[in-house]
Amino acid sequence: MTDVDERAASQDAARPTGHDELGPVSPERLTFFSDAVVAIAMTLLALELPVPVGRTNAEALRFLGDHIPEYYSFLISFAVIGIHWAGHHRIFRWVRALGGRVARWNMLWLLMSVLTPFATKTLAGSGAFQVRFITYAAVQALAGLFFLLMLYELDRNRLFREEMPRPVLTSAYARLAGMATVFAVSIPVSLVAGGWAYLCWIAMPAVMRGTMWLAVRRRARGRP
Repeated sequence: MTDVDERAASQDAARPTGHDELGPVSPERLTFFSDAVVAIAMTLLALELPVPVGRTNAEALRFLGDHIPEYYSFLISFAVIGIHWAGHHRIFRWVRALGGRVARWNMLWLLMSVLTPFATKTLAGSGAFQVRFITYAAVQALAGLFFLLMLYELDRNRLFREEMPRPVLTSAYARLAGMATVFAVSIPVSLVAGGWAYLCWIAMPAVMRGTMWLAVRRRARGRP
């Protein structure tokens, strides 16, 4: 076998199973593109923040107090996007190729990231609490769902490098499932309990740690 034939055979062996949506596009290019979109979404979040106005210190402080919901919403959204971005990097550092529906789910996940500034502004509005709350929670629940589906496609098509530690994948599944579940559950809670639905979001770190602990326990017992 010639050197050319050997290279061709090795390339065929490295191709992922399933339909390859992006052909020659590398995981690195998808990661760079995703980073750019997330950076733009975070920038838009900051641009939406109200700038204090007032002729005196008292007026400026009063303005800040009147717009506390906008600032709280910004911090929530910044944290959520940051968690997603960090998770994306933890996973894609182990991806060896693209295939299946990975690109599709990644684009839908990015769509939710781009919609987050709009959802944040909606959440900070006044009146019609359930509509505003559900809009925000739905965007974040869908973001978690699309990320989970992207993760499943990578796993199903064996697109990870062989040396990837399995606990990294287990932790990602658990973290995303916990986040998506909390946002999804908060929707019906808001219809029944109104503003108490925010407690679901406050409990999110504990829920995520709990799902990760359960996932580790199941894996230690040899369960999938």
